[in-house]
Amino acid sequence: MRQLPLLTPPVLSVADLTRYLRQLFEGDDVLADVWVSGEISNLSRPASGHIYFTLKDAQAALRCVIWKSAALRLRQDLQNGQAIEAHGSIGIYEAGGNYQLYIDTLRPAGEGALYQEFLRLKDQLEAEGLFDLERKRPIPAAPQRIGLVTSPTGAALQDMLNTLRRRYPLAQVILAPCAVQGVEAPPEIVAALQRLAALPQPPDVILAARGGGSLEDLWAFNDARVVRAIAASPIPVITGVGHETDTTLADYAADLRAPTPTAAAVLATPDVADLAADLRLLGRRLAEAAAGDLQIRRATQTMLTHRLGRLSPAIRLRTDRQQVDMLSLRLGRAAASYLQTRRAGQRALGARLAALNPQAVLARGYAILTTSAGQILRRAAEAAPGQHLTARLSAGALDLTVNHIVSEE
Repeated sequence: MRQLPLLTPPVLSVADLTRYLRQLFEGDDVLADVWVSGEISNLSRPASGHIYFTLKDAQAALRCVIWKSAALRLRQDLQNGQAIEAHGSIGIYEAGGNYQLYIDTLRPAGEGALYQEFLRLKDQLEAEGLFDLERKRPIPAAPQRIGLVTSPTGAALQDMLNTLRRRYPLAQVILAPCAVQGVEAPPEIVAALQRLAALPQPPDVILAARGGGSLEDLWAFNDARVVRAIAASPIPVITGVGHETDTTLADYAADLRAPTPTAAAVLATPDVADLAADLRLLGRRLAEAAAGDLQIRRATQTMLTHRLGRLSPAIRLRTDRQQVDMLSLRLGRAAASYLQTRRAGQRALGARLAALNPQAVLARGYAILTTSAGQILRRAAEAAPGQHLTARLSAGALDLTVNHIVSEE
């Protein structure tokens, strides 16, 4: 029976093998997201801004690289012999054939446990309602007194004092000195807050601050006693702990968080230069408003003067006199017209009366016949033959005897 030849594995170049291993490393989920602890050695900082060192323990060593973009975000200076915990991904440096850790962030050794404690305390205190937004108080716009809770020897104190003197020298600054690091710091911070609140004239706002440091250095401001004291403070509290990237539990309980102590002083005060500019602006607006109001008042006064002149008693009296004259003239004319009309009526009535006067009728040649009894005869039939009648003429009268009655037809 014929034996088949065995398959011979391909021969890889060093580059091919290294590239293959790099692909294996890059495809491994564990190696792409790994934390490694160790001690720094062979630290190198070339002009490129990248950082190179070896991370080692008692049994092994691992080359590490921090690219410049990640190095700029580091919060602490690295030193040989420093114990750290580094996070990143494992890769192959093909030119050297070495595997190494590409670091994106790191922390001092032991901070991992501290961070877990930080998260536990955060959940606990948040459940107590100490971080609720509803309980946060407004910061006064122009405080008369400002309390400082910080170390009397730290740079944070000088930074805040310089900022307060420059921005708002009108405020009185009250220092409540205390430790801000170590086991004695939490009770001293709590006591400082309580001392300020108990003053006869307490501050309008309190700044609780310290400079930057590691998570362990800032741990006093994660202490539950400090957090509860800040939440219970009757005075609004601004925290300025560490650098902008540092956040403590005290920041969550404070009425306002500032990224640094200097920023806390800025947030607590107005700028006196801005106030002066605002005062100048208000002065100009007030002057413009006063000038406008004065102009309106003068125009109103002029209008009222004219109206008062028109309503003057002398002018009213002259007007009334003119009206009296006009009414008198109209009355005279009306009286004359009335008299003329009455006279004309009287003349017409007189003429009518004259026309009806019996004497006037007699004067026209008529006579009035009356019986002996004085009865006036109007018809011939009213007389009888032989009846004696009297004929009254315009002048005198005649005694008549009726001889014959002529028919009325």
